Amino acid sequence: MILPQDFEQRIGFDRVRELISAECSSNLGQAIVEKMGFIRKFEKLEPLLLQTHEFVKIFQSGEYFPSGNFIDVSHFIKRAKVDGTFFTEEEFFDLKLSLKTILDCISFFDKFEEDYPNLFNLRKAVNLEPTLYKAIDAKIDERGALRNNASPALQQIRSDIFKAQAQLRRQVEKIYKQASANKYTPEDASITVRDGRIVIPVLAEYKKRVKGFIHDQSGTGQTVYIEPTEALELNNEVRELQYAERREIVKILTQLTALVKPELENLEKAYRFLAIVDFIRAKARFAQKIGAVLPQLENSRIIEYRNAEHPLLKLSLAEQNKKVIPLSIQLKGDKRILIISGPNAGGKSVALKTVGLLQFMLQCGLLIPVHPDSKCGMFSNLFIDIGDQQSIENDLSTYSSHLQNMKNFLLNSNKQTLFLIDEFGTGTEPRFGGAIAESILEELYSQKAFGVITTHYDNIKNFAVKNQNVINGAMKFDERNLEPLYELEIGKPGSSFAIEVAEKMGIPPAILNKAKGKIGTERVNYDKLLNQLGKEKRELEGKIKEIQKREGHLEKSAQDYDELNEFLKSQKKQIIIEAKQEAKSIIKEANKRVEQAIREIKESQAEKERTKKARKQLTDYDQKMEPACREQTR
Repeated sequence: MILPQDFEQRIGFDRVRELISAECSSNLGQAIVEKMGFIRKFEKLEPLLLQTHEFVKIFQSGEYFPSGNFIDVSHFIKRAKVDGTFFTEEEFFDLKLSLKTILDCISFFDKFEEDYPNLFNLRKAVNLEPTLYKAIDAKIDERGALRNNASPALQQIRSDIFKAQAQLRRQVEKIYKQASANKYTPEDASITVRDGRIVIPVLAEYKKRVKGFIHDQSGTGQTVYIEPTEALELNNEVRELQYAERREIVKILTQLTALVKPELENLEKAYRFLAIVDFIRAKARFAQKIGAVLPQLENSRIIEYRNAEHPLLKLSLAEQNKKVIPLSIQLKGDKRILIISGPNAGGKSVALKTVGLLQFMLQCGLLIPVHPDSKCGMFSNLFIDIGDQQSIENDLSTYSSHLQNMKNFLLNSNKQTLFLIDEFGTGTEPRFGGAIAESILEELYSQKAFGVITTHYDNIKNFAVKNQNVINGAMKFDERNLEPLYELEIGKPGSSFAIEVAEKMGIPPAILNKAKGKIGTERVNYDKLLNQLGKEKRELEGKIKEIQKREGHLEKSAQDYDELNEFLKSQKKQIIIEAKQEAKSIIKEANKRVEQAIREIKESQAEKERTKKARKQLTDYDQKMEPACREQTR
């Protein structure tokens, strides 16, 4: 769920949509830009981001990619369903050019399948052979007109027209020269065409001196345009040939259109592919302009932005030769709500908008301007309450409008929610506004929602000190020069620096001294105490993390010990098995040698020398095996 209904306008995404639309090459891509929406499923979002990332890589590689003729033919292509209809030459020219672009895109993705696998997956849905393109190209030339050789009949007719027109022009020029010599024609005039017929200009006072048919006259009436009688027959011949040419053209175009009909289903997929390519290319071009990258995407609730930049602010400052100050923010399980405080005009709202806009952009399939090591997760609900939402039509004050938003937030929040609330609790009496804001925050906290809040209220800042999953953040302020630094410091609350800012704005010192007196020392002591509590909380959390880290090491050591012990037991068992097997082998070999010695003694009939040699062999073998046997028995 996205709340409120004008979320995109409040977060600035409507402007992002406009900028991406401007990068499209045709209304094909622009139509998809208009439909681009928030995606909640990780498996659907990830390929969209990877496709855009791959297209950025195409730009960076310098490889040529088809960039022209992303032409929408949907307004005429379906006419092919009706038998006997035909496309015009101009329409076929658009079809030819765009088909060439589609085929070139397919060829590119086929060539670089391994480099751009997610873009290649788009191409797999298109089954378009070059046959239709070749058929059209054979008939339509590079100027968008039918080729003279589109058919033998057309070639003959056009040849006849050329000859007849040449003969006609020679005849008319002869008559015109005679009329001109007789001063019947205006000065600086020439032969021209009226109603598709060649005529000569004649001064009105001499129109009866030139025989022929008057087709037209000038605006002043001083010149008439006459088709000479001698040229009438030739003009008729040319006209008849032109009619024949038109009939042949219609015949050729009708036959060519008939080739389109069986390909309509494939063409629909092909032009859908072309539209998506145009859309992705526009997203990639926009990504390059804002320095956007593909962060580490996780299917969990996490925001870990490093050096995040507000894209619209970045573009605006770039026009002034300035740079946006990057932002680093973490929202995850143990720190899921960030409360930002600090001076007015110090960047609190920009920080909040940056989180909201980047998360919305990401889940619309857009790359975002962060460090590539940033981690980004998924949320099902995005809520924002920001700016003056007073409604005259609905008789709602600014505060009432804020409360209406809070009501909707409370009714719809859960652990899949990211809420963004600017100047939480303002618009009414601070004592009550702060109390209501804190109570609402408690409920959002109990619903395990994630969020970013900006505030000046002390009780909201203190909420972060008291609750372990909430953390303060301060917009830094240069106390010496009394200027905001627009940098976010996580872990401590910020001061409004109201007195200091008022002093810089020129409020008289006497008034400021009175204000300080009214505030008293209690306020100063409270700020110091809040900062001290925040510091102690951070130190305690640090110690807890250190203890958890040590416990993790101990658990790992215990696990390693158990694994080693099991390994040693297994090794001991294996060694015993191998020892028994080796002992058996030794005994077997010994028996074999004894039997051999006995056999040799018997065969030698107890020859003294042979008997002595056999006994020595047994003795040597016994001495050799004795150490091995002792080793096996250990």
